[in-house]
Amino acid sequence: MAGLEWNHNTFYHRFLVRQLPKPCARVLDVGCGSGAFAVELARHAEQVDAIDRSPVMIDAAKQATPGNVTCILGDVLEQPLPAASYDAIVSISTLHHMPLDKALPVLADALRPGGVLAVVALPRADVARELPVEFAAAVGHRVLGIGFAVLRRFGRGKWHAIEPSHSAMPVVMDPPLTTRQVRQQAAAILPGARVRRLVYWRYSLVWHKPAEG
Repeated sequence: MAGLEWNHNTFYHRFLVRQLPKPCARVLDVGCGSGAFAVELARHAEQVDAIDRSPVMIDAAKQATPGNVTCILGDVLEQPLPAASYDAIVSISTLHHMPLDKALPVLADALRPGGVLAVVALPRADVARELPVEFAAAVGHRVLGIGFAVLRRFGRGKWHAIEPSHSAMPVVMDPPLTTRQVRQQAAAILPGARVRRLVYWRYSLVWHKPAEG
């Protein structure tokens, strides 16, 4: 079944892009990895700051990204971020590597009033509450995997292929929080944040920072 594996992160790129405000001057990509999503963001924003704490990932991102992307080696919880400067802050498969109660205030402070925080990350398994979603994910993963493999085989694009740098990315085998727990913490820190379970072993968190006045 290895040939049917596909990249769940790239599958949710479109979802995150749809959350970007228009126009969008400056975006922060937290945990940019090898830069695949930063390349996509660069088509929708004037300036993209892409940060990752892995030197290997940042080196790969520098090779892949266009001129309006600045690649930053650092930990977003330690790297000073400019206050109220970003129209959007996005992240994919990174937030579960951090203490949520520490990460959310840092990201919120860096957003300009009216800006958007949009995150896709991994939840801890919660089979008792999410069994239908888990079943749909298991079936859908294989069905889509077959379709994507056929399209790639006939030269119809990458179609969520696993990136060569995938093995170098850090992996959390057991994320600390279920979707329900993320929702509870986010509600206390970012009133109005929307958290929902996505099908392919991810959750989304979207928050619009209140505008001044």
